[in-house]
Amino acid sequence: MQTGRRLNIVKDKDFDGPLPEYPEFAWFEGLVNAVAHRDYSIRGEYTRVVIFDDRLEITSPGILPNRVTLENMRTTRYARNPKICHVLASFKWVRELNEGVHRVYQEMEELGLPDPEFSEPSDFSVRLVLHNDIGKRVPYMSDSIGPKAAEVRRTERTLSDAEVTALNLAESEGRVTTVRLMQSVGVSRVTASSLLKRLVEKGRLVWHGTGQHDPNQYYSRS
Repeated sequence: MQTGRRLNIVKDKDFDGPLPEYPEFAWFEGLVNAVAHRDYSIRGEYTRVVIFDDRLEITSPGILPNRVTLENMRTTRYARNPKICHVLASFKWVRELNEGVHRVYQEMEELGLPDPEFSEPSDFSVRLVLHNDIGKRVPYMSDSIGPKAAEVRRTERTLSDAEVTALNLAESEGRVTTVRLMQSVGVSRVTASSLLKRLVEKGRLVWHGTGQHDPNQYYSRS
């Protein structure tokens, strides 16, 4: 920094309030997708944005369209409302390159945040969850956010990132399976299964099923 006639400061601006907790592209892409791809035949329901202290949720009416699934949505493109998509593309709010969902993953990873979580929590909606890193940033929050949230903060400081992801899935979706955890964390089936069993042993999760090979077995929060 120079002074006097050689002063090279081009902008002097004060900032107050919290800094952004999520990459702008990630939350903006989530909003745009919710508007562009929602099922407008569902009346009386809205696109909803809910902000919690540890995550942001965007829920859009209508299940994933046509051939798009939770497993292939990073590489598969389909426009349920092509006219809306065309208008949004004209304003350069979306691009026709099918990069959106994939880039959301990249942007979250670059900031050291957990992968985005896409789910179909019911038979008529799609939800995107973006988690922040409040457990790492604000450890003192456990003293003032209530007993349940405080327990979550303590858990986040003693468990691995993959274990925290498993607990978050069980909390937000009501259950977590080996396959769901594999998709979210990017680990093998054996690793995901072992991780979930460890959480049961630690008293963090409860296993539900009729046997080891039960295809419908799952885990829930204890």
